[in-house]
Amino acid sequence: MPKSFHRDRFFWVIATQTAIVNFYLGGFGPAQSLLRADQGTSLTVAGLHGTAMGIASIVAGYANPLIAHRFGRTRASWIGLAIFSTGLTLFVISPPVYLTLPATLITGFGTSIVINTMLTSMSHRYGKAAEVAIPQANGIASVGFVIGTGLIGGIAISFPAYWRVGLLLAIPVAIALFLIGRNKDENEHVPNEDGPQSGKLSRTFWISWLGFVACISSEFAVSFWAAALLKDRVDSTAAISTVAVVALGTGMGIGRWYGGIVLQRFSLDTQLLSVIALQFVGFVSFWLSHSMLISLISLFTVGLGVSIQFALASIRLIGFSQGRPDLAIGRTSLGAGIAIAAAPFLLGVLGDSFGISRAYIMVPVLIVFAFAIVKFIPSDSMKEKI
Repeated sequence: MPKSFHRDRFFWVIATQTAIVNFYLGGFGPAQSLLRADQGTSLTVAGLHGTAMGIASIVAGYANPLIAHRFGRTRASWIGLAIFSTGLTLFVISPPVYLTLPATLITGFGTSIVINTMLTSMSHRYGKAAEVAIPQANGIASVGFVIGTGLIGGIAISFPAYWRVGLLLAIPVAIALFLIGRNKDENEHVPNEDGPQSGKLSRTFWISWLGFVACISSEFAVSFWAAALLKDRVDSTAAISTVAVVALGTGMGIGRWYGGIVLQRFSLDTQLLSVIALQFVGFVSFWLSHSMLISLISLFTVGLGVSIQFALASIRLIGFSQGRPDLAIGRTSLGAGIAIAAAPFLLGVLGDSFGISRAYIMVPVLIVFAFAIVKFIPSDSMKEKI
């Protein structure tokens, strides 16, 4: 099947759902320095918010096959968005850390359900063309990420006490999308008589899964603590450093929209190896930089590198699933949860002990590991049924 598709109503609704949750991720992740300043916590305690998101993704991973079986993928995405909106509201109105942590857990669960459903729905609808469709949907989602980062950082500069309120803008957009975008004529979902997708996955799947975890770990370690490294290296304020991380989101957005198109002539594995290598070059430049300009260019390059890793690595895992995409994406969410829970928290712990600059040595190690897995475990997704 050619790697081309029509961006229909289905595509735009799913992409916009993903953009809404990415608005939150774009504002929340880089704002860890702001949250830490508000609550007077250490890097380690602030990193627990990333851990909460990771735990939520793990739970969502186990729940994914059950929810998809019971409600169908379309309804599952709206359920995820409703849970996300509830958690986000609780996060904004609950200042203390002992309340923001469970609120982050709820928001993260809804976020993971939306993203998981996007992956399986598009893989099912577009087939081989999902290699272009999913990155482009993520490209639209990156618009939400960039807006979230820029808006929250801008509010923090002008109105420091109200930066969290800006996150609430995601909710009216979610409500409007539900009223306008839901398909009222869709056939009622009938659960499969065989029950939720289940069974053992192959050794090849799990080895490739480890590479996926490394990809997500390196991405979230950078997005959560890039502002902290900028503040340390160029002596900028927490608010300005947060805004500067827009460069990362911009690179991700451009890479997601154009990456699949530019690289579509290459095999799935070659595409993934190329962007991992680009991420490595950009990160090393960022890590060694003491200049705001070079740091911004480097973050943009890192963004290009990580832009389509999640989509391509997920498609690889679906290809290794032997025709069980909901199960595969559930385990993918489990891997993402472990990465999100562990990487920012571990980097925070190392940052408290050795300084954020030295702590960042874990990132290139993760990148090299991910590259090696893709290199030595070739994809057979073209041979297996999606």
